[in-house]
Amino acid sequence: MRQSKPVSASRSILSMQMLPSDANPMGFVHGGTILKLVDTAAAVAAMRHARQTVVSASIDKMDFYHRVFVGDLLILKSSVNYTGRTSMEVGVRIEAEDLKTGKTSHTGSSYVTYVALDDEGEPTEIPEVNPHTKEEKRRWLEGKQRREVRLRLARKRGKA
Repeated sequence: MRQSKPVSASRSILSMQMLPSDANPMGFVHGGTILKLVDTAAAVAAMRHARQTVVSASIDKMDFYHRVFVGDLLILKSSVNYTGRTSMEVGVRIEAEDLKTGKTSHTGSSYVTYVALDDEGEPTEIPEVNPHTKEEKRRWLEGKQRREVRLRLARKRGKA
């Protein structure tokens, strides 16, 4: 039987103030800048869970709810939602804080799948994630459902 870890073992928070180099001429932060930070935050959570090298396999979904402006503090909260044998889904919640007013808004959410690799670069088994709270259990169940959809689509394409 595989060992298991609580969701809390993977939890990560990444914060970064958005600069003019992160934005377009209108002062709105580029979606690509946010996506790169999503991948970074999610990879930290995945590595904390697996304690192995991980690689991004897919971004299942990325929703942008509100614009992010130059000067905002971007806060990315990530943790493992669901695990397979060698892969895991990491959920990322993106918030932007206006440092002048203190107002924080939920600006986006994403699900990123990672595969853990051994020293030879081959997929390797990871611990199961063990949700404890009602919210963690809900996210685990939704992650399982998303994984089933991803696997069905991959079989249709002949890749699983």
